[in-house]
Amino acid sequence: MDRSTPGIWMGAAFAVALALALMTLVIQGTGPEGVRMGLRVTARWAFLLFWPAYAGGAIATLFGPGFQTLARRGREFTLAFAAALLVHGGLVVWLFHLSVRPPVSNRTLIIFGTGLIWASLLALLSIRSLSGMLPSRIQWIVSTVAIEYLALAFLFDFARNPFRGSLLNLVAYLPFLFLAVAGPVLRVAALAWRWSQARRPAG
Repeated sequence: MDRSTPGIWMGAAFAVALALALMTLVIQGTGPEGVRMGLRVTARWAFLLFWPAYAGGAIATLFGPGFQTLARRGREFTLAFAAALLVHGGLVVWLFHLSVRPPVSNRTLIIFGTGLIWASLLALLSIRSLSGMLPSRIQWIVSTVAIEYLALAFLFDFARNPFRGSLLNLVAYLPFLFLAVAGPVLRVAALAWRWSQARRPAG
């Protein structure tokens, strides 16, 4: 694969996230509410990049070789997700700058901050020159913990708000909540299928 491909994915993901953030701020304003809307929009864009990295391998396992291309692009999706998350993180910093008092609870801040750390580690492990310095078992443990934590963080974010407010709010949240739930279900199902295949008698 062309070495420039991950860079293209990262650049495109960052550019889309930045464009979404700027458009939201132009429409909603640059005050706290506009920034909060920008956070919601960029979080969804980042999640759409994270989800194939998280569930792509499970989909290929369960539904056949037609999805192998999706599974093989896990590294690109991971780096693109990390690039998009930079814009999201920048909006968080700007929101704190605008706010007289902390704009989020300590629990949310801890979840988000820990997620940024795991996302950074996941992105670093996607750089082969760096990941090659670690034993494969350590790579697997760190990447598994990181990606499962991020999936849980997204699920926490999408599950806490859908039933508050208008029907439009519900419609805006439900597709992302569905994907956030479906990802772990697919991964568990794929793990169970691989386990059953490993236990099947030869011949």
